[in-house]
Amino acid sequence: MSDFAASAPAIGGADPDLKRRMRRAERRRNLAYFALVLPLALLVLVAFVWPIASLLVRAVENEGIHDNLPQTIAALRGWNGQELPDERVYRLLADELAQAKGTPKLAAIATRLNREEAGLRSLVMKTARHLPLPMDVSAKEALIAIDPAWGETAIWKTLQRAGHPFTAFYLLAALDLTVDDQGHIALAPPQERVYLDVLGRTFWMSFNVTLLCLLLGFPVAYLMAILPVNRSNLLMLFVLLPFWTSVLVRIAAWIVLLQNEGLVNRLLLSLGLIESPLPMLFNRFSVYIGMIHILLPFMVLPLYSVMKGISPLYVRAALSLGCPPWRSFWTIYFPQTLPGVGAGVLLVFIMCMGYYITPALLGGPKEQMLSYFIAFYTNQTINWNMAAALSAILLTATLLLYAVYALRFGPTRVKFMKAR
Repeated sequence: MSDFAASAPAIGGADPDLKRRMRRAERRRNLAYFALVLPLALLVLVAFVWPIASLLVRAVENEGIHDNLPQTIAALRGWNGQELPDERVYRLLADELAQAKGTPKLAAIATRLNREEAGLRSLVMKTARHLPLPMDVSAKEALIAIDPAWGETAIWKTLQRAGHPFTAFYLLAALDLTVDDQGHIALAPPQERVYLDVLGRTFWMSFNVTLLCLLLGFPVAYLMAILPVNRSNLLMLFVLLPFWTSVLVRIAAWIVLLQNEGLVNRLLLSLGLIESPLPMLFNRFSVYIGMIHILLPFMVLPLYSVMKGISPLYVRAALSLGCPPWRSFWTIYFPQTLPGVGAGVLLVFIMCMGYYITPALLGGPKEQMLSYFIAFYTNQTINWNMAAALSAILLTATLLLYAVYALRFGPTRVKFMKAR
């Protein structure tokens, strides 16, 4: 007994050398994990995080004025906005406009001011044609003589507001908001309100396409889940078949099918169901058809993956206890498919919100979604700031949708549902 008591501290005590070896092995394992994850982390950082961060910065950058009129903007920082600036500010503006004359800087200044208020581009260009001013004349009087607008405080407030290195102008414009002369956020004039309607149209069309994909995809996924393996694999082949065809080819095929002289109208005319061709192209109907055709597999696959893991014993037990078939399906089977429903709805809805090619080729002007205007500002007007602001609005909506999905169908919520 005494020998056992003497040896107990040695057995139960901690070996310092063993602890060091365990910590060393743990560090080596962590370094190995880090080395394996590092390439993927760098890829995500370079290909995903960095472009999105650049996009968000671009949405609030204020180019054109701050970099090209630095002395004038610095002098306006202490201006109270109640009276006209002094002679020094007028002289600085005249000198910097004269230096920018004949260079791309002048066009950048004029373009940026014109985005704040229509007509200011002409004012800047008209003023630049009369520059430089002689040093022995009053710059204030000379600029007002060139155009009386330089004698109004509103133009100087606009110049002061546009001179900050960062601005919420583009984000506000993307929500049909503006900043009035008093510096308050207000609704844009009715004739300039465009993007809220477009954003609402984008949400509405995405909702309809997602709902139709759910209604069409749920029975298909359910059938694939209950059929034998060989038949289920055959159905899976048909579901995956659209992935093997280019999106442009599928859209072109729908144009051939839905046009006035297309196969669908010819079939309906030959059957006597219609007397004249139906307008099925370049409207919302054709957009829905094209988007559902492309996005339906993205609804079926998440549903099928969840349904395949649901045991049929639950429904059989409910039926054996006298529960009607429809009620058994709705109360026992359907709640277990909600994670797949949530994943499919989220995936299809987010993809719908960013769609551009299908509405552009199959729809008319009233079917264009927010991505069309992003492409318009990127490729045609070269207004990267506005394109970035619209993209930021779309990204924010996507993140909100994902947050709702995570709260409703996240791991904690799913575990709670299974526990019940």
